Amino acid sequence: MLPTLVCLLAAAVLFVSLSRRLGFGSILGYLVAGVLIGPSGLGLVRNVDAIAQISELGVIMLLFLIGLELRLQRIWVMRRTVFGLGLAQVAATGAALAGLAHLAGLAWTGAAVIGAGLALSSTAIVLPMLADRELLNAGSGRDAFSVLLFQDIASVPLIALVPLLNGHAAAGAGVNWPDVLKGAAVVAAILLGGRFLVRPLFRVIGGMRTQEVFTATALLVVSASAALAAWARLPMSLGAFAAGVVLSESEYRHELQADVEPFEGLLLGFFFISVGMSADVGLAMADPGGIALAVVGLVLVKAAIAFVLHRLRGEPLRASVRFALALPQGSEFGFVLFGAAVAAGVLAGPDAARANLVVALSMLASPVLFTLSERWLMPRLEHQPRRPDDDVSDAAPAPVVILGFGRFGQVIGRVLNLQRIRFNALDPDADNVDAVRRYGHKAYYGDATRLDLLRAVGVGQAKAAVVALSDVEANLRTVEAIRRHFPGVQVLARARNRRHAHLLMDRGVRTIVRETYFSSLRMTELLLLELGLKAEEARRTVRAFRQHDEQVLLDQHDVYRDEAKLIQTSAEAAEELRRLFEADRAGDPA
Repeated sequence: MLPTLVCLLAAAVLFVSLSRRLGFGSILGYLVAGVLIGPSGLGLVRNVDAIAQISELGVIMLLFLIGLELRLQRIWVMRRTVFGLGLAQVAATGAALAGLAHLAGLAWTGAAVIGAGLALSSTAIVLPMLADRELLNAGSGRDAFSVLLFQDIASVPLIALVPLLNGHAAAGAGVNWPDVLKGAAVVAAILLGGRFLVRPLFRVIGGMRTQEVFTATALLVVSASAALAAWARLPMSLGAFAAGVVLSESEYRHELQADVEPFEGLLLGFFFISVGMSADVGLAMADPGGIALAVVGLVLVKAAIAFVLHRLRGEPLRASVRFALALPQGSEFGFVLFGAAVAAGVLAGPDAARANLVVALSMLASPVLFTLSERWLMPRLEHQPRRPDDDVSDAAPAPVVILGFGRFGQVIGRVLNLQRIRFNALDPDADNVDAVRRYGHKAYYGDATRLDLLRAVGVGQAKAAVVALSDVEANLRTVEAIRRHFPGVQVLARARNRRHAHLLMDRGVRTIVRETYFSSLRMTELLLLELGLKAEEARRTVRAFRQHDEQVLLDQHDVYRDEAKLIQTSAEAAEELRRLFEADRAGDPA
């Protein structure tokens, strides 16, 4: 096994580094490495089955970590998406692909298995792919996860139904109630055991303060949950996911995550390598046109159906495109389903081999397709026609106009409401305006850089205009428009950083607030208190730093375009501040 391990690690380091350097992420590198070192490539590694069995632990740990990130309440909130969108995606895609497989010459029983297996998507590929781009918490990412969760649940009845498709087996077969009851009992045992046994166990282990025992216990919980699920003929990943959900309420959730993540990352990488090694390159070379057509057809059908279903729910175009392009590949579960179908006599061996190859190649193509879409397609979709700006003719003049009513501007508006000071708010984000209106706040949607909208919203009659736009360019253009056309209005502006503040100063703005500046100072003061400083000393330290830093900001306005002078003055200012604090500690009035 040692030479095999060396090959696996060397291939992973080389090809994952190259893939990430080219902007395609880690998954493609693992898959390509598997193809090259596997039996169909250079033949450096041949015990694919053994590696696949070990690396499957990576998928199990991935689902456990996902469960740790969820709460039972959140799953309840997601129920309509999981069982609505998930069921619709599996049913529509499975039916379409089964029809195409039948047209290609398969009997209806075999075509049904092919359709069901290809309708599923790879959790192990989709979730890391979305996580790499921080899309898991976006609407499209949440919907993709909901569909994948439904597919994991649906895999149980799909396996049970495969033998029933064989006419000979169906005659004496029915629902295997002992297995159904066994599965239900195992799920209940995982949920109840996690709450009443495992959580107290972690409290005891945590109290011992022995890190290696805690890590071993975490791995024991994951592997035991997966083993119980496998014993009940459930997907092992589903058992690990259930254990993670139960432990998500535990006070040791973050420590569990830190302990399991290193193992999950490496084993999941080995899983992708095993998928690459399972690709039958010889079969692909024997019929390259037919295999390529099957892969393209699979990707197009799955993406098209996912896109239509997502749009029917009223989702934005960009979100629907991203959702569709996340799910067009086959699933690792397809290998299991096709193998069960061959064993039950429902699917011929050569047909299963072709289906497995299509799944593996679709997994290989999916990261490339998704990366290219994020790089070329999504930026162009961002420039789709905007929703028409709101009619602001009904906006009554107010002493304050807030331009940018996101999290920054809303706090200002809430305080003004307390003082019964009227204001008009304008924001360029339609989703943000709609959300604000649902909470009873009045805000208008529109481009704050447009002079006609600034006039209509009452900037000319206001005493003050707060420019709280997060986009730096839009922020500066709005300030320029107000300073040029409404010179009598006092402008207060939000700045992203020091350079943005200097650019605002160039435009004559003197009341500037850096968006995270005061929260950072407050956090620093709280930290000093935690470190043992007295409250007055902590306040004095932060106050002195703030006064000095604001003066340095003004002093550097004249040189901020010269990087060398900016660095020099920053170093001099830091040294001066250090000298002042040392003098203060020594009691020197200087």
